[in-house]
Amino acid sequence: MSTKEKVRERVREKEATAFNNEIIVYNDDVNTFDHVIETLMRVCSHTPEQAEQCSLIVHYNGKCTVKTGPMDKLKPQCTQLLEAGLSAEIV
Repeated sequence: MSTKEKVRERVREKEATAFNNEIIVYNDDVNTFDHVIETLMRVCSHTPEQAEQCSLIVHYNGKCTVKTGPMDKLKPQCTQLLEAGLSAEIV
């Protein structure tokens, strides 16, 4: 294995482990579709279409992964989702 291949392999490993955290939003009987959509657009920078699709997945499947990334980026976003009244956690 050449040096270039070893470096590429290390980079791939770092990329794979750096983004293995997810924010999951859970269904509830409190929040409206509009509130969930607006919150996902504001907090997670979703497009209106993305936010609507996520809200439908949450409604019909009970949960949806709405964001993936490194923990330090997800923590403040998850906190904002919780403060907005959504049920969310990082896994």
